[in-house]
Amino acid sequence: MDNLEFRSGNEKNKDIYFSNGAEDEVKTSSSKPAGSSTKTKKRKKRNSVASTYLFFFFVIVISMIVSVYAIFCMNDILAITKNTSTVTVSFSQEIKSTDEAIDVLSSNGLIKCKQFCKLFVKLRDKFIHSSALGAPYDAGVYYLNGKMGLEGMLVNMKGYNNASSDVVKLTFPEGYTVPEVIKKLDDNDVCDREALLSVIESTSFNFELTEDLTAQENVPYRLEGYLFPDTYEFYVDESPASVIRKFLEQGDKVYTDKYSQRAKKLGLSSYEVMTIASIVQRETGDVKQMKIISAIIQNRLANPSQYPTIGCQSTSDYITKKVKPSLSSTSSHTSEYYLTYYNTNSSSTVVGLPAGPICNPGKDAIEAALYPADTDAKYFFHDSDGNMYTASSLSEFKEKVQQYAPYLEY
Repeated sequence: MDNLEFRSGNEKNKDIYFSNGAEDEVKTSSSKPAGSSTKTKKRKKRNSVASTYLFFFFVIVISMIVSVYAIFCMNDILAITKNTSTVTVSFSQEIKSTDEAIDVLSSNGLIKCKQFCKLFVKLRDKFIHSSALGAPYDAGVYYLNGKMGLEGMLVNMKGYNNASSDVVKLTFPEGYTVPEVIKKLDDNDVCDREALLSVIESTSFNFELTEDLTAQENVPYRLEGYLFPDTYEFYVDESPASVIRKFLEQGDKVYTDKYSQRAKKLGLSSYEVMTIASIVQRETGDVKQMKIISAIIQNRLANPSQYPTIGCQSTSDYITKKVKPSLSSTSSHTSEYYLTYYNTNSSSTVVGLPAGPICNPGKDAIEAALYPADTDAKYFFHDSDGNMYTASSLSEFKEKVQQYAPYLEY
């Protein structure tokens, strides 16, 4: 009985405490030592602190990177700590894209943050409507440095210099040569001589009269004949391309479509017209004489077998008196070399016209080339008083020289 009671008691206990016992077993099997929970909490706390430090570290690093980039960006614009070293940047043709121009500045080390600069120009031109910085930019040679800042460099490439309010007014007479034009501009602080020469020789301009002109070995100055005489206003330190463009714009107004059609009717190219006009300009300043001299030149050109040369002293004088003094030790050719292409005296080997124009002619000389006088004369000369005499034959020419100007050597 006692045993039965004992078992019953156990069973009774089991019946009463079965569920509780199961919970106690589960709790006992899943429970950890008292110290383990505390260590876990401490580990979690340490991980949380480390994550916080890491987050702030990345924030600080990113902030520093952004700050440095912002400094570089602002330095490109404001040129606070830029180098003053000058970099020569040249474009042979007009740049029609602002992004392309900024890429060139970046490739030359003049700016660091080109994407920001591109965005800056777009926003600046959108909200500031005066003195736009965006394209196009004149072809030419530019002497730039970082101290100008992005705006200063782009302004310079736009062809004007709004940093200078100094204006120079200069007059260039008919018959001036390229060396004389360059010297006058350089002497009056408008442009640097070397920069002007580079633009004259290599820069393309969108003008009908000059768009096909290329540098030639036998021609000292590519734009000789096309820097039209007039009075101009320039800024001090103006862009060389802007300066030359003013001359060519004036020429575009002078040499109209009417002139182009007339040249075609005469069977002359515009280059031949300008060459004839330049010779006429150097031979006389009298409008009436200009038309006669033009006729004589064209009469001889029409009969090359009998008159292989045009017989003008002014073409060789151009080389000996204008080109030779302006040549330097680094010039491509000597004056003697150029003479073989410009000496049109009777004893020369140059057949017809010289290699190119010999000065920058005025409107009267151009019109004389296009509308010569009606004469069959083949020779002319001037006496010491400027009077002109013409002849239709060599014998007549010699007789008149002996009569009116025996001191001349013919």
